[in-house]
Amino acid sequence: MPFLFILGLATFASTFSMRAVDPMLNILAADLNVTLQEVAMLASAFTLPYATMQLVFGPIGDAVGKVRLVRFNLVLLTLGLAVSALAVSHQMLLAARVFSGAFAGGIIPVVLAMVGDRVSFEQRPLALSRILLALVLGQLLGSAASGFIAAFVGWREVFAAASVMAGAAALATFLGITEQKAREPLSFGASLTRYGAVLRNPLSIKVYAVVAIEGAFSFGVFPMVAPLMVAHGLGDAVEAGLVLAAFAIGGAFYSLAVPVLVRILGLSGMMGAGAVSLGLLFMISALVPHLAMVVGLFALGGFCFYMLHNVLQILATELAPEARGSAVALFASAFFIGQAFGALLTAQVAVLVGVEPVFLLSGAVLIALAYPASRLAPRASPTGR
Repeated sequence: MPFLFILGLATFASTFSMRAVDPMLNILAADLNVTLQEVAMLASAFTLPYATMQLVFGPIGDAVGKVRLVRFNLVLLTLGLAVSALAVSHQMLLAARVFSGAFAGGIIPVVLAMVGDRVSFEQRPLALSRILLALVLGQLLGSAASGFIAAFVGWREVFAAASVMAGAAALATFLGITEQKAREPLSFGASLTRYGAVLRNPLSIKVYAVVAIEGAFSFGVFPMVAPLMVAHGLGDAVEAGLVLAAFAIGGAFYSLAVPVLVRILGLSGMMGAGAVSLGLLFMISALVPHLAMVVGLFALGGFCFYMLHNVLQILATELAPEARGSAVALFASAFFIGQAFGALLTAQVAVLVGVEPVFLLSGAVLIALAYPASRLAPRASPTGR
């Protein structure tokens, strides 16, 4: 099987397993006889270890080999999801989600680093866009398909299906990808050395700062979408789901347009145009009183977001080629930390001055981010044209 297809399967399995719980919280609460607040912990039980374990897996992949690590994580993710399907209590399911999240977190950053190892810089924008497409499809189907399966078949079948997907991806990595790296001794000191090598590149801090701010003021505002719907009289949770799904669909269309964008704008131009456009779209969405228009604005926003974020991913894979796994792990952690703090900040802003100013503020910050972000990338396209 093609190399990128197999890595896409691994990425899909990781993101599907993350989003699978979101639409079926009410079903789980009723079946497990717990409150909605208790069952909502299942989402954070996955994402917290998902974010923190990336820092652990980055140097491990650099030492033992990224293919070996992805295989290992997929096998254990398969096991964790199978246990989730068999859980007989909320506590058991919570523990299985923590276990699953920990090993799912060691898949996507390692996959990105693997692309950096095996694909030339000139071809990397297209290659990473294909991985991005798998990521977005996993998010979409993790939300949409799991809700349908849970409603008409049962929540256990959702976890069973996710386990089968992860198992299929694991099998594909065993059959279709060979490890190119010999094992090296793994130690805490060696891990710190790898992170030190990454941070010695002066560009690293700039890239991580930009992606943290990007995460805070893009994904960090997502919890405010439902309050925005209510404030404008456009609906509530269902309508917010449509808006966020549109954002993901915009990202999928971006992945198909990458070759044209790179040729016309170059990496630097993509970052600047993406940040400014996303900022403007957020600001306009705060003022639009029609659901269809907000959905359309967020679809365009998803396209523009990935113009910025995908180039940041490309830069992260080149910060320290000798410690690429560690570099991408730091990148992913900065992005998730930015999202976490962004969500806290936007909630406070919404309490103090209302939900519309959240989107106006986020839009203004993203527009201001365009200039420093665009200076990080090469001014010309990778093809030199």
